[in-house]
Amino acid sequence: MSSQDNISSSDYEANKASLPDSHKDKREIQTNVPYDQELGEMTEEERRGHAKFNRLGWKRLTVVLLVEAIALGSLSIPSSFATLGMVAGVITCVGLGLVAIYTSYVVGQVKLKFPHVAHYPDAGRLMFGKFGFELINAMLILILIFLVGSHCLTGTIAWMNITSSGVCSIVWAVVSAIILFALALPPSFAEVAILGYVDFASIVIAIGITIIGTGVEASNAPGGLSAVNWSAWPKEGTTFTDAFIAVSNIIFAYSFAMCQFSFMDEMHTPKDFVKSIWALGIIEIIIYTVTGALVYAFVGQDVSSPALTSAGHLLSKVAYGLALPVIFISGSINGTVVGRLIHGRVYKNSPIRFINSKMGWLTWMALIACITVLAFVIAEVIPFFSDLLSIMSALFISGFSFYFPALMWFILIREGPWYSSKNLPWAIINAITFIIGAITLVGGTYASITDIINNYNNGSVRGVFTCASPE
Repeated sequence: MSSQDNISSSDYEANKASLPDSHKDKREIQTNVPYDQELGEMTEEERRGHAKFNRLGWKRLTVVLLVEAIALGSLSIPSSFATLGMVAGVITCVGLGLVAIYTSYVVGQVKLKFPHVAHYPDAGRLMFGKFGFELINAMLILILIFLVGSHCLTGTIAWMNITSSGVCSIVWAVVSAIILFALALPPSFAEVAILGYVDFASIVIAIGITIIGTGVEASNAPGGLSAVNWSAWPKEGTTFTDAFIAVSNIIFAYSFAMCQFSFMDEMHTPKDFVKSIWALGIIEIIIYTVTGALVYAFVGQDVSSPALTSAGHLLSKVAYGLALPVIFISGSINGTVVGRLIHGRVYKNSPIRFINSKMGWLTWMALIACITVLAFVIAEVIPFFSDLLSIMSALFISGFSFYFPALMWFILIREGPWYSSKNLPWAIINAITFIIGAITLVGGTYASITDIINNYNNGSVRGVFTCASPE
């Protein structure tokens, strides 16, 4: 302890001794109130709440991001390769992965520069005021509910594949929704991170079985691997709609930036986020590229989406069984994020926001139930996997992963003129990133809506809320 500290302490004791008893009592009561350097004076309940939501290190952040990111995206990659061809598929997969790492870095820089930014909409407020906050808030809530819906749909596909029963698909959708609701109830991401290890092992093993199964089946088929009808180039007759849906599905796979503010808000050392995004980005690029290339090379143009269906009758059941944790844990974490977003805003100035009291838990459970019901409805209204992922990428992920981070650099991060020698290379990179996002928004939305209309008109998909198996 420094001499100044000793002097201050002595002065305090002397002053305290000279105070009347009533003043002493007040001073002693005040010193027992918890105090935080950044948050100021807190009640004991608030102190416990903040301690509960600030336990993530960079390793756990990586796990949580893996849980949120490497899920349904990996299951759609092989069909994208079948549309784009091997060369374009690999280039797109690696290229978009590197761009996603960069935009995630920009998001992290914004969080470090503006520590009060707890969720993506807060960054929107910094850029465009209240309009920016409300716009991005609505987009984030919608994409997260859509994501829960896509996991509900995938859960339905998985249960129908595993059981091979004649049970109505709506029953399995309800079962999937109930599981997603239950797993979304823990409100802290640090608690979810524990399940993340199971989740990550689940998808890696399921993908591994699919790759091995399709490889063995292709080897044993007449003509062996050389007879598989895969191509280095886009398949013949590929339309603009087909190509853009394939690219949009790859973009969907790199969607981790949208929840990054929320996750970093629970970090005890936020500056360590760079380790997390590099670890996550490299792991994603490897898994997606290897999965897409090998499954496409082993199955050919007929590869299914989700890819696990391509593993053959028996192995697909095993693969889907092993993928159940990733389907439901990854889906539930999106429900938790949107729940935290809404709950924290409604009870912003109340201890209820910490979800450690009876009222906190009642309001939290009711909110998660509403989110799950909406997600179930989405899964039934858009019951085809590839198009559901594509429209989410076009409408929402194009912004969260591309054009919003680019705008953040120009508005919030950049120091000095954009054309200065220091800023010009980054200005070019961010301009390109913005253009990628804008093209995805316009072209992807058009392609997705066109394909959905065509599928319904052709009768190639089931109707809304029917017992038939989803595509």
